[in-house]
Amino acid sequence: MKDDVQAYVKSQLQQAQQGGSVGTGSGIPGVKLPDFSQFGEIEKEAMSRMMSATATNMQRSWLNVPHVTQFEDADITDMEAFRKAQKAAGEKKGVKMTPLPFMLKACATALAELPQFNVSLDMDKKEVIRKKYIHIGIAVDTPHGLMVPVIRNVDQKGLWELAAESAELAQKARDKQLKPAEMQGACFTITSLGGIGGTAFTPIVNTPEVAILGVSKAAMKPVWDGKAFQPRLMLPLSLSYDHRAVNGADAARFTSCLSRLLSDLRELLL
Repeated sequence: MKDDVQAYVKSQLQQAQQGGSVGTGSGIPGVKLPDFSQFGEIEKEAMSRMMSATATNMQRSWLNVPHVTQFEDADITDMEAFRKAQKAAGEKKGVKMTPLPFMLKACATALAELPQFNVSLDMDKKEVIRKKYIHIGIAVDTPHGLMVPVIRNVDQKGLWELAAESAELAQKARDKQLKPAEMQGACFTITSLGGIGGTAFTPIVNTPEVAILGVSKAAMKPVWDGKAFQPRLMLPLSLSYDHRAVNGADAARFTSCLSRLLSDLRELLL
């Protein structure tokens, strides 16, 4: 009957709004789990609210966004020498200068040079939403799960201010003291595994952003200078992007821009 059809459609729409399988837009069947206890001892534990929300958001982004990842190495030999030379100044200020503020400033400059990365897509209205501000999220690994506090107006702040603010937000994330407003409004995200290890990875875009930068562990490598191999500290960068908003050539320009800025910090002054 007509009423049955309408009731069915209504129930499917409600399921989609609640994050059900219909809402993924994929049409793929779910994975039916076996009874694992038949293979050995198991223990069941309910997902935390944060883990559940993260899983849902990651799945939604992966299924809806056509991901591509661009890789690049940045020579940060001189940057690291400069950063380490700021140790005494940092102790006076009570702020530790990490590589993150340099990454933030480089990304802010790249976003200004290539504004197609600072957009969101409204596929329903077929509109591109261009943002006139530069807010950058920083993924923080906490005992409670992944959290992404947002630093606002990165382009308007200096390295010491960014160092202090990022350290404060990261600590608030670990202490579960972040306010919802402090995790909203990002245009772009940086996620770093450099303190743990790895050579490269493919981060998932934090939709409705259209790009995310993954940073791996820096390593000394022999780099040819035209006459001989020189030992240089190379930082692996992994830029995942939404191919609906960004094309491959612009992604290569973005990572090349980051590499150039991080290799010679004087570029940030221009």
